[in-house]
Amino acid sequence: MSPPPRSARAAPEIETRNTVHLVGRVSWGPESRVMPSGDEVVQLRVVVPRPRARSRSAPTGEPPGKARTQVDAIEVACWSARTRAAAKRLTVDDMVEVEGGLHRRFFATGAGRASRYEVEARALRRARAARP
Repeated sequence: MSPPPRSARAAPEIETRNTVHLVGRVSWGPESRVMPSGDEVVQLRVVVPRPRARSRSAPTGEPPGKARTQVDAIEVACWSARTRAAAKRLTVDDMVEVEGGLHRRFFATGAGRASRYEVEARALRRARAARP
């Protein structure tokens, strides 16, 4: 007797999750927009430095240890009333903490359909420096 096909076997219980936690600097926004559906969204961009890999060397022409810091600029969308209000109190260069999930949003453009990845904020607050 042969084993049942893979799709018929019981799959192990694995908890899935989509969780993002960012702490970084606001580099753009907040900007409020009303979508065609009538929903309001507040968008901003958060810049987060990338951790340096130990084995990475400085780009050509730069002395070791003087390599430019690489950053990721991450779009954040605030849909709930609470996150929209918190985002509207921020300004460029504020440090912010964002908790949410990564989403891919599809939309229409003059050239056709397009998509973008963004973090949908479930919680957003101004980051405070740790006290000594």
